[in-house]
Amino acid sequence: MQVKILADSACDLPKSFYEENKVTLFPLKVEINNQEFEDVKNIHPKTVYEAIRNGSIPKTSQVSPLLFQEVFTQMAENNEEGIYIAFSSQLSGTYSTAVMILDQVKEKYPNFDLTIVDTKCASLGQGLIVKEAARLAANNVSKEEILKIVRFMAEHMEHLFTVEDLDYLAKGGRVSKASAFLGGLLNIKPILNVEDGKLVPIEKIRGKKKVLRRLMELMKERGENLKDQIIGISHADCEETAIEVKGMIEDEFHPKEVYISSIGSAIGAHTGAGTISIFFLNKMPT
Repeated sequence: MQVKILADSACDLPKSFYEENKVTLFPLKVEINNQEFEDVKNIHPKTVYEAIRNGSIPKTSQVSPLLFQEVFTQMAENNEEGIYIAFSSQLSGTYSTAVMILDQVKEKYPNFDLTIVDTKCASLGQGLIVKEAARLAANNVSKEEILKIVRFMAEHMEHLFTVEDLDYLAKGGRVSKASAFLGGLLNIKPILNVEDGKLVPIEKIRGKKKVLRRLMELMKERGENLKDQIIGISHADCEETAIEVKGMIEDEFHPKEVYISSIGSAIGAHTGAGTISIFFLNKMPT
């Protein structure tokens, strides 16, 4: 039986991906003006950006524990084995809730074979891992082999991103309010990355063109064998910039593929519009 792959919506893959690749989706929740939505399923990211522009502060919450329980129980009853590739435990309580529910399900079904991986990744950094796991599962690769590759990619995934406005990250408690204030004051574009699952600002640069050039330099410094990689770009309502960055990456590194996706509603609620993120490996599997 094929290994079942499960993922939450923080991996920023489109709805069609889950349907076409038989990947189980756990949507995070987004609340706007007291109305709750399920990320990917029934809200478009543009709705979030419009709400922010109109002065609303969207709230996000983790995957429903009840949904975890339903899916895990069904899998256990069907004797299915699976891997849930989860959003960073440092940015959401989703991973720890899933682990808790799995422990409860295993009390009744002790032989249930599900592994939950805390990727310490976000957005398409997590998404590239889900894509590869789904590809391997479709080729009937063993669970043990898929897990080995998933864990390797999670450990070596680089996240480089720049946001239009640090205020959104500050409101969500993702960066300090002082950083946000200074960034806005000086028209400085920060470059951030994810270290051990947490958001860390690494540089501040004035002006968009300089930021994009610096992102290319950082890719060169941090990436390994970029020509052999699938590189991810996710964007928050700025597709033109994403396409421009794709062209820069192709000219500079000639990768196997550059995959572009929209930042979903749950992540977008914290970044705001105008965010560009690039994902690649700093080490290739041997």
